[in-house]
Amino acid sequence: MRRLMFIAGLAVGYVLGTRAGRERYEQLKKSANRISQNPAVRNAAETAALSGREYAGKAYHSVSDKVGDWDRVPESVAERVRSLRSRNHNGEDDWGTTNT
Repeated sequence: MRRLMFIAGLAVGYVLGTRAGRERYEQLKKSANRISQNPAVRNAAETAALSGREYAGKAYHSVSDKVGDWDRVPESVAERVRSLRSRNHNGEDDWGTTNT
C-alpha cells in the first residue's frame, strides 16, 4: 500500500511539474484509470478498507472499555464517533469498495 501511495505521489508530482502538456497528462490519466480498474488493485483496496474498519472497531471498543460511559466524553467527540459509525451502513465506502 505504501508503494502504491508513493507511485501515486510521483505521478501527481510529475503531472504538476511537467511541461509536456495536455497530451502527457491525458496519457497518465488513462494509465491511472486502467490501474485503478485492475482487479488486483481493487482487491488490495478492499482488503485495506476492511482492515481499516476492523482496526477502527477494535480501537472503538478499546476506548469504550477505558472511557466506560460515553457521557464522560465531550459531546462533540461522541457525536463525531456516532456519525462515523452510522455514516456508511449501506456497505460501501467513499471509494466504492465494499466490506464483503
